Amino acid sequence: MAKRLTEHITTNYLGAAQRLTSKRGRKKIVVYVEGYDDILFWRSLLSEVENDRYFFEVMLPSRNSLLKGKKSALMNTLGCGLGQNMIACVDADYDYMMQGATEVSKMVCENPYVFHTYSYAIENFQCYGPALHNVCVMATLNDRSLFDFESFLLAWSKLASPLFVWSIWCYRNKQHTVFSMVDLCQAVSVSDFNLQNPEAALAKVARKVNVKVAWLQRRFPEAKGHYQTLRDELRELGVTPETTYFYVRGHDVAEKVVMPLLEEVCTVLRREREREIRRYANHNTQRLNELAGYQHSSASPTEMLKKHTEYRQAPLYRRIVEDVKRFLDHLDEPQPNAPILMREPSAERKTAAQ
Repeated sequence: MAKRLTEHITTNYLGAAQRLTSKRGRKKIVVYVEGYDDILFWRSLLSEVENDRYFFEVMLPSRNSLLKGKKSALMNTLGCGLGQNMIACVDADYDYMMQGATEVSKMVCENPYVFHTYSYAIENFQCYGPALHNVCVMATLNDRSLFDFESFLLAWSKLASPLFVWSIWCYRNKQHTVFSMVDLCQAVSVSDFNLQNPEAALAKVARKVNVKVAWLQRRFPEAKGHYQTLRDELRELGVTPETTYFYVRGHDVAEKVVMPLLEEVCTVLRREREREIRRYANHNTQRLNELAGYQHSSASPTEMLKKHTEYRQAPLYRRIVEDVKRFLDHLDEPQPNAPILMREPSAERKTAAQ
């Protein structure tokens, strides 16, 4: 019987339960996320907006299984009744770009109790250009600025932008089997990166993008009259050539673009620090102890990329924070019997709709 009751917990049930507690106590809002990796991201974000009236508890969507993922988070929580006491926080994926064209996209874009990343996923925030130097410092304990990550990512983003628009066109027109996210990743991935000549890697990406764009233009001549319109609509949603790397599939950006840069830079910084230890050690025992201590304190860039939170000043991240703040502000309005209205479209979405 206890199991059956937990399966039918709704936002109204939580609200009723909390009315039995002290009126002066903070009210809990349950937050369902997609998986383990999302817990830290949303916990960090929601902690910024907690106040003396409300606090959040972040958890996985299923109470009685190991099911994870966006559909599990949305469908399970919707089945339990989302509301003022129960919300879902998910990756936007391409659903934000689809702008309500599918059932899940409509839910993500319009449901006032569903909050999303705007970017494809949390990995995109982890790849935030201005934060990557600090990731190297965390991994190598060496603060020397060896590479301009931000400039490289901006340049890469501009190169990938035309092909990303094509990707959205294909998904909106059900042609994603012809040009999939995997195809996009292959075209924009960074290979043979050389720290001494990063322009060569960008030039290779540019050649691959140009070839694929020309192929798509031949394959879909009917898109000629719609490409510019779609590009302008995406710009209204916040997708500019400079910010495209936030909206390409996050795993691909991390694995195929950012990690080759981080690994190369961190290798140089780590060797530099180890040479410094060898140079200044007074004897062999000290050298071995210092090297062991350094290796124990340093970490892999892959691990630090997943754990850092230096992206919290990114404009897109701040936009999510403002969304949640507005949600809490609305809860404090004197409308005890009125449901929360559907999410007010942003200025960008209003312009796009027009």
